[in-house]
Amino acid sequence: MPPISLPRDFQWGFATAAYQIEGAVDEDGRGKSIWDTFCHLEPTRTKGASGDTACDHYHRFEEDFDLLSSYGAKAYRFSISWSRIIPLGGRNDQVNESGIEFYNKLIDSLLARGITPWVTLYHWDLPQALHDRYGGWLDVEQSQLDFERYAKICYERFGDRVKNWITLNEPWIVSIFVSAYTYLTFLSD
Repeated sequence: MPPISLPRDFQWGFATAAYQIEGAVDEDGRGKSIWDTFCHLEPTRTKGASGDTACDHYHRFEEDFDLLSSYGAKAYRFSISWSRIIPLGGRNDQVNESGIEFYNKLIDSLLARGITPWVTLYHWDLPQALHDRYGGWLDVEQSQLDFERYAKICYERFGDRVKNWITLNEPWIVSIFVSAYTYLTFLSD
């Protein structure tokens, strides 16, 4: 059988998640996410790993993007940390301009290298304050209103340059496993 070739418009790219790569969890006004709490409450489930430093992408994204360029990447899917944009997460909570600035620099750096940004708005890192306030995703009405504001802010601040948006990473996993864990955790609080 002859080798199958990729379509001409196929774009090589890479993908990450904010909590898994950024680090800098206590810097520039970022609020806690449920991952911060989970990794420190149940370190045996994560083999002691956390996103506290991760790959230090927050401080090293230029080097990281040089690597993407050297591999010929044309696309990069990354998630935006909701708690870096709105530390407490809610629709009436303050926006963190340092978080906005970080993602502006990140997006501009990608575009300067000819790499198309693909943004995931939610990659499993709900602001911890929303979990504490009303159980997070378990309160459908409240979480939808808070997520709507977060999404609007991202689109308003980054939409002039970002044309590719992904709402939720692995929505089935979020709805089944994460919600079940959240529910059980919420009951035990």
